[in-house]
Amino acid sequence: MKKRVISIKKNFLNVLIIYMVLTSQITNYSVMSFAKEKSEEPKQTELYAKSAVLIDADSGRVLYEKNGNEAMPMASTTKIMTLILVLENANLNDTVTVSKNAAKQPKVHLGMRANQQFKLSDLCYSLMLESHNDSAVALAEHVGGSVEGFAKMMNAKARDIGCTNTYFITPNGLDSQVTVEGKIKIHSTTATELAKIMRYCIQLSPCKEKFLEITRTASYSFTDIEGKSTYSCNNHNAFLSMMEGALSGKTGFTGKAGYCYIGALERDERTYIVALLACGWPNNKTYKWSDTRKLMEYGIDNYECKEIYEQKEDFEEIPVENGCMIEEGKPTIWKEAKIQPVMKKEELSMLLKEEEEIKIEYKLETKIQAPVKKNDIVGKAEYYLGNEKIKVYNIYSCNEVVTFDLELCVKQILEKFFV
Repeated sequence: MKKRVISIKKNFLNVLIIYMVLTSQITNYSVMSFAKEKSEEPKQTELYAKSAVLIDADSGRVLYEKNGNEAMPMASTTKIMTLILVLENANLNDTVTVSKNAAKQPKVHLGMRANQQFKLSDLCYSLMLESHNDSAVALAEHVGGSVEGFAKMMNAKARDIGCTNTYFITPNGLDSQVTVEGKIKIHSTTATELAKIMRYCIQLSPCKEKFLEITRTASYSFTDIEGKSTYSCNNHNAFLSMMEGALSGKTGFTGKAGYCYIGALERDERTYIVALLACGWPNNKTYKWSDTRKLMEYGIDNYECKEIYEQKEDFEEIPVENGCMIEEGKPTIWKEAKIQPVMKKEELSMLLKEEEEIKIEYKLETKIQAPVKKNDIVGKAEYYLGNEKIKVYNIYSCNEVVTFDLELCVKQILEKFFV
């Protein structure tokens, strides 16, 4: 009996030891399985897109690019510009009358008929959720008077945003070309400039909230003005449910452009935009989602938002030639005229990698000619990331210096010795 008890105890201890070992291994395995490694910068060969960029939407800084400045067709990603122009230049309650030109647009289309009428806001959902080509033309003709007139508005807005390598011909993004001053121009943009346009749409436009509302809607139904025809639209932007914080986006495809995509994501007070051009052709429809995820994860894993503004307070005083100090509201000739430089309180944050550093160069006047007023600019603080100047702040005078002249000198002497 005693031997049996000892045997049971040994077996129990063996089982306990095995259990502890296994539990430890399982725990270690679990930790290893769920510990996410920081994603590395994608190699250019790892992306399917011929042209791709990742930008910081808050600063506009390009964080990653592959052929980012090469002009290419952009298909229906064009429609983000179409929508923002419609929102900024028309009333959502306008009635849009369909022209023959709009009604004959190729698929993908709503199937509208000539002279049919729609509420403008309804066609905006048709434009973005289903990417209907006829809705794009109907909206363009309503706002610009014609497709050509609207294209001029698109190109003017592109220039205002800072896009110099973008050329719009159509509001729907169908492959097109025109001859301008003897040169053939195609409907095209660059990945960098497409990202700039999206940045304008979601952050800078006065209609940004409505833009986001429309592009994030999952489904939408409406009728024509007479109520005789009913239409349903479903959002085909899979990215909206693919990653946490997805904000907006637009897909596109034509034979020349291939699959294209423009998308935005907000995470931990950081906003990223990815633009992809020529990201595969049939049957490679999912390539754009793979590239988008890869670039978004690279941005999330490697960039942190850091406060970089420095309010320097120890500037040396700057001498003022032919100047006279003001003390207690009165000029005095008995002290050397100087001004004290000062920087105003500001905030400046930026997405930076761990190893990236901001350098600040302070450039101040060595001498200043009187008069100097309070808050006159006396220098600059230039912020650099590498060799790129990213921001410039003014440095101001915090005191006043008037011009020293004979009249002032006589007055000061009289006040000091005879008053």
